[in-house]
Amino acid sequence: MRIYMVGGAVRDRLLGLPVQDRDWVVVGATPEQMVAQGYLPVGKDFPVFLHPETREEFALARTERKSGRGYKGFTVFTSPEVSIEDDLARRDLTINAIAAHVDWMGAEGQNDAEFIDPFGGQRDLRAKMLRHVTDAFREDPVRILRLARFAARFHDFTIAPETMVLLREMVAAGEADHLVPERVWQELARGLMEDHPARMFDVLRDCGALAVVLPELDRLWCVPQRPEYHPEVDTGVHVMMVLQQAAQAGAPLPVRWACLMHDLGKGTTPADVLPRHIGHEERSAELLRAVGERLRVPTDCTELADVVAREHGNIHRSAELNAAALVRLLERCDAFRKPARFADALLACECDARGRLGMEDNAYPQRPRLLAVLAAAQGVDTASVAQGVMARGAQGAAIGAAIARARSAAVQAWLEASASAA
Repeated sequence: MRIYMVGGAVRDRLLGLPVQDRDWVVVGATPEQMVAQGYLPVGKDFPVFLHPETREEFALARTERKSGRGYKGFTVFTSPEVSIEDDLARRDLTINAIAAHVDWMGAEGQNDAEFIDPFGGQRDLRAKMLRHVTDAFREDPVRILRLARFAARFHDFTIAPETMVLLREMVAAGEADHLVPERVWQELARGLMEDHPARMFDVLRDCGALAVVLPELDRLWCVPQRPEYHPEVDTGVHVMMVLQQAAQAGAPLPVRWACLMHDLGKGTTPADVLPRHIGHEERSAELLRAVGERLRVPTDCTELADVVAREHGNIHRSAELNAAALVRLLERCDAFRKPARFADALLACECDARGRLGMEDNAYPQRPRLLAVLAAAQGVDTASVAQGVMARGAQGAAIGAAIARARSAAVQAWLEASASAA
């Protein structure tokens, strides 16, 4: 039995990056031998075992044979005769197809490790190149998404020309049509959380896959906007700039998803009214809800994106609103029940305002101002207001109207105090 560290753990150690998870491959063993040594079997599709002490995963070396469409269309073979080279040959990128002996920990002074690198992964790490291992790459459409995600993580790496050709061939052959929603969302969500998420969508668009997995987003490129508000003009370029602003702010996933989705409606604006986009907010909300259902996007992501899509214009213009209109804005955003989500919506709107050519460092006073407006409105004792209304024999809509008036009065007092302080 021989044990090797493989994949991302080796790659990241060679790059000097922190290792989150270690993956292990066992060569020359049977499932029965693994169980006899105390390993716990957990694999469903192929033999994977948990170490009896560390609980790390150890997989038996395996090969795969294409047997159908999609990422599940494989037959897996394992046996003691499968070599580490055979196992590495089934991996996606050369930088992920490097193995090291079990004792190698990557520490200083341990440079004599037994590396197994039959496909030049170390060479491509030095050259900062993303290159597929073998033509078997084309058999799994999820690898299109994975490569795009790796491009977002390693943003200074170049995709090998022959690998980009392969991606385009896969899309043209219809492989991307067989991606299942759960895997699409899983890869998109991971890529969105990288430091340069826009590059993931650049790669997907370049190979044609974006038109398959997110056609609502893909159609935004070359859609013009009014240059006085959007010097970058192109809607697709703007959305990528907004997404990068969210990444620079360290925003959580729901905020990044909202930034990606907020302008989808501009892709359906009739050509005869361009570059104006009247009513795009509601169209964006409708489209993103459909995307959420199709890709089974988590509810918190879809709900935040819906608020941002519908209200980002009003939030941008909130300095023009009077106290009653500000309270109505808070109510539409459900800010009183979900103040944390409202704060996330404001962050997404700030990213939208800054995701424009030459405006990246502009101040966005709307965000702190609306948080202060919310705090002022939250200071109203709604229970006392309701009791006063009911004491006069009214109820239902009258209670809601009275609370709205009290909140508007509180906001008006805050506005006047702020104006005096200025």
